[in-house]
Amino acid sequence: MNLIRSIIFYIGYFLAMLVCGVLFLPPAPFLPLRSRYRLLNLYNHFIIAWFRIACGVRYEISGRENLPAGPVVILSNHQCEWETVYLQLIKPPVCTVLKKELLNIPLFGWGLRLLHPIALDRSKPARAMKQVLVQGGQRLQEGLSVLIFPEGTRVDPGQRRRYNKSGTVIACRAGLPVVPVAHNAGECWPGRHWIKKPGTISLVVGEPIVTEGRSPEDVLVETEAWIEARLSEVSRVPRPPMEPHSRTRVAS
Repeated sequence: MNLIRSIIFYIGYFLAMLVCGVLFLPPAPFLPLRSRYRLLNLYNHFIIAWFRIACGVRYEISGRENLPAGPVVILSNHQCEWETVYLQLIKPPVCTVLKKELLNIPLFGWGLRLLHPIALDRSKPARAMKQVLVQGGQRLQEGLSVLIFPEGTRVDPGQRRRYNKSGTVIACRAGLPVVPVAHNAGECWPGRHWIKKPGTISLVVGEPIVTEGRSPEDVLVETEAWIEARLSEVSRVPRPPMEPHSRTRVAS
């Protein structure tokens, strides 16, 4: 049954990408940035709804009222594609830090380019870190929020990876809050397998974490502790214990 559901889901997934690419991409470059986000995010709205219908998934979203006005740095755990789609919708316009290879995907990547992402070459970590800090600061000044996955790559449910501090460095330099997000989406949308599973995706948005007068390391410790605590609550897969924060990674 999960196989059939997954095939049906991907038929709709690729048809939606084709239709949205044909209808939305031609006019999008001529729209103001915020209008461009509203238009292209119609694809995201469809994928989130279609995944729920086709694969028998329920959503429990809490804490959206914690999102403040104005730009913020959103830090979320990263398990699969679902959160990259959904988190575009909670506080648009939002600039996402992503791997540059995604921009080369026909239609999908072309749409991404129009949303001013920060596209990184992960084979050059020092250069990538500098790019995140410079372009992330610029995006915040332009009034965009910045979405970063501090684990640097997808991490399967029940696994753990040390967080990097690029997001908290950007937030501290700009004096803007960090908004932590935790979810268990990888339990229904496996990050490394195409067969989807029914169940409940729980996503929690935390209260803004103040950065003014604090070090990026201190903010990162608080952010990671909050995310991991919420993951322990919403995950059906047991979480491994946290390692002592002796050293945080600087680059993905």
